[in-house]
Amino acid sequence: MLLCPEIAEWTVNIVGQAKPNTFAFETSALVKATGFREYDARWWFGYPGSENEPELNLMGAQAIGMGLGTLIRRMGVGPDIVTGHDFRSYSMAIKMALISGLMAAGARVKDIGLALSPMAYFAQFALDAPSVAMVTASHNENGWTGVKMGAQRPLTFGPAEMTALKALVLAGKFDLAGGGSYEFVPGFRETYIEDLTAGKKISRKLRVVVACGNGTAGAFAPQVLERIGCEVIPLDVELDHTFPRYNPNPEELLMLHAIRDKVLATGADVGLGFDGDGDRCGVVDNEGSEIFADKVGVILARDISGLYPKSVFVADVKSTGLFMTDPVLARNGATTDYWKTGHSHIKRRVLELHAMAGFEKSGHFFFNPPIGRGYDDGLVTAIAVCEMLDRNPGRTVADVYRDLPLTFGTPTMSPHCPDEEKYGVVEKIVGEFAKMKGDGTEFAGQPLADLVTVNGVRVVAQDGTWGLVRASSNKPEIVVVVESPVSPERRREMFEALDAVLRRNPEVGAYNQTF
Repeated sequence: MLLCPEIAEWTVNIVGQAKPNTFAFETSALVKATGFREYDARWWFGYPGSENEPELNLMGAQAIGMGLGTLIRRMGVGPDIVTGHDFRSYSMAIKMALISGLMAAGARVKDIGLALSPMAYFAQFALDAPSVAMVTASHNENGWTGVKMGAQRPLTFGPAEMTALKALVLAGKFDLAGGGSYEFVPGFRETYIEDLTAGKKISRKLRVVVACGNGTAGAFAPQVLERIGCEVIPLDVELDHTFPRYNPNPEELLMLHAIRDKVLATGADVGLGFDGDGDRCGVVDNEGSEIFADKVGVILARDISGLYPKSVFVADVKSTGLFMTDPVLARNGATTDYWKTGHSHIKRRVLELHAMAGFEKSGHFFFNPPIGRGYDDGLVTAIAVCEMLDRNPGRTVADVYRDLPLTFGTPTMSPHCPDEEKYGVVEKIVGEFAKMKGDGTEFAGQPLADLVTVNGVRVVAQDGTWGLVRASSNKPEIVVVVESPVSPERRREMFEALDAVLRRNPEVGAYNQTF
């Protein structure tokens, strides 16, 4: 940890020695360097009784605001910036500290209050502000915090901007021009909901389980889906920042199982789950099958390419191979580009290619006009699912899911690996696979047909079975995904072979979930 030694008298370089309930913690800016990630910022802030040491304090959040305000000034994009915060016990305090730093650097802050991340992105357009700083830990567990930032709507920061911000904050090289201002924007939740639902009305009466994991989306998702004509069956929509049942993350099986159980108990037509800041959506069909988000993407791509032939799509490297092999997409003239995982990476690629949509296995979906504005919004995705069903009145979600060619995939599995070690581990593994392919060495019982190294390594066997290993962009983890178009047994073989490679690295710990 390095702490802004040049920000005036109140800052000292304590290099990680500031502990809660000490003089140093109250008088120094604590900012752990590893919190500046590829395209987001994420730190462990903690909560009363937490055993882990904090990586950020409020003065650190203020320093981040000073750095961000300085950066957008140097980028020449103008001083106006939108801020908002998610529903966690500490998020508002972090946001206000961030705002004080932004204002010190001359930013004109437009605060929309409690918000979803896509609501903040929408506010960039609606309030004519080029920049955004949304205080959220997204799907991370309680105790985490972070900031999603951008200065070129609809894009968010990528590695170049995050590297620049990190250097500014850690060196304390701020332009504290002053002259900033603060404006709270009242009633913006309603403005956002009205924009989402304008002209959206389904004729088919859908009974929809809406699951929010007691996160921020509970204040938005039920109302939005009711307005477009759905009968909403609420599940954990009450705001509770302790997340008493499960973490609001529709990529995790615990949340998907809860949605499945509610769908089966109520006979609902579909279950929709939202993460902690509402930019992702998970889907469970009417028979209780938990559809991984990449398969949801294929279903929506089929529907969209039927309306807009020759559509271009983007999918992240964690996603199913069906985007390349699905016969319906081929018949509709659709093409798909596989790209780096991460909402900022896919968002940027969708814009560059003028793609109709981009899909991530995590549930971040990006729709360009006329469906969306290019950024990820779980509620836009939910509406797209409902409209797809409305266009197929005689068919269920299970029907359209069964129409897909059968493949055998895994959830996203993440073994622990320290932030300081994970990229080195993955780089080493990429090198090992490159040597295997060059030597003609078999892997998981077959020769290697291809290695995709745009983001970590996607190892493809001759029968199309593949496995991915990459470093997580926002947590101290490595990410593993496997899929086979052949059989569950081949899926298992690929996973065990990949895991054996991972286990040669003692830095790699236990998985958060497996299959």
